[in-house]
Amino acid sequence: MSRIAFIFPGQGAQVQGMGKDFYEQTEIGRQVFDQATKLLGFSVPWLCFEENDRLNITEYTQAAMVTASIAMMKVLEERGIYPDVAAGLSLGEYCALTAAEVISVDDAIQAVRQRGILMQEAVPVGIGAMAAILALDGEKIEEVLASMEDVWIANYNCPGQTVISGKKEAVEAACEKLKEAGAKRAVMLNVSGPFHSKMLVEAGEKLGKVLDRIEISNPKIPYVANVTASYITDKKDVKPLLIQQVSSSVRWQQSVEAMIKDGVDTFIEIGPGKTLAGFMKKISRNVKTLNVEKLEDIDKVVEALS
Repeated sequence: MSRIAFIFPGQGAQVQGMGKDFYEQTEIGRQVFDQATKLLGFSVPWLCFEENDRLNITEYTQAAMVTASIAMMKVLEERGIYPDVAAGLSLGEYCALTAAEVISVDDAIQAVRQRGILMQEAVPVGIGAMAAILALDGEKIEEVLASMEDVWIANYNCPGQTVISGKKEAVEAACEKLKEAGAKRAVMLNVSGPFHSKMLVEAGEKLGKVLDRIEISNPKIPYVANVTASYITDKKDVKPLLIQQVSSSVRWQQSVEAMIKDGVDTFIEIGPGKTLAGFMKKISRNVKTLNVEKLEDIDKVVEALS
């Protein structure tokens, strides 16, 4: 019998129209979006479905992504598909926490709204930057960055793709050094801040006060934390790791490897795009990866698992 992981993408995967068919054609999907609107005080369906300039602004992106992904997950669960373990990349970790019933859907949506605002406010636009480093081993990148200031590894995505983050000038200088060290390419990313860098420590500390108001339960199923790439089974570990996560490296490759080692053989990416499925191909081709981003995908997943 398959051992299933629900995995959720992070910021950057958002796309206009995400979740629209779930909203229009399923009762539970509509309930999730309408509840988000009630909680946040603005129209989440409008934000997700209509042309606007807010969807790519961090303080709105995070709530929109989590709402859409959770709506998709709820429809999948309605069809009898549940995970044995859950994980999410950066922002996606909050969806994993709802899948594991560590926090409620309402609390997840409200928490990421505040998380987005705090991250947006942490560093003025233009001061920080991020870049994807392609075809260079993570350990080699660590070695190069160890001699530099104001630049850190933000994401270990998969073999051959690591993201760095920090002050703009430091990131640009690191890109040149890493190309000299053998990187095939260094691509500056179109982001509004130096996420998962030490420049966001204060934002994480402020997030702690938001998390103080949230009820945190022991996971009903294990989830894998970004910071440690290990299973979390005790509620006391949740808040400290979410605070750290804002300014720490996301160990996504290591998280997936931990799940595979534990016997997970089927990964279902829930949310817009196929970013994580792309990473999966480079991490391991010996597991099955399925996607849910359109309502029609639900039938395909159910069929694939039957």
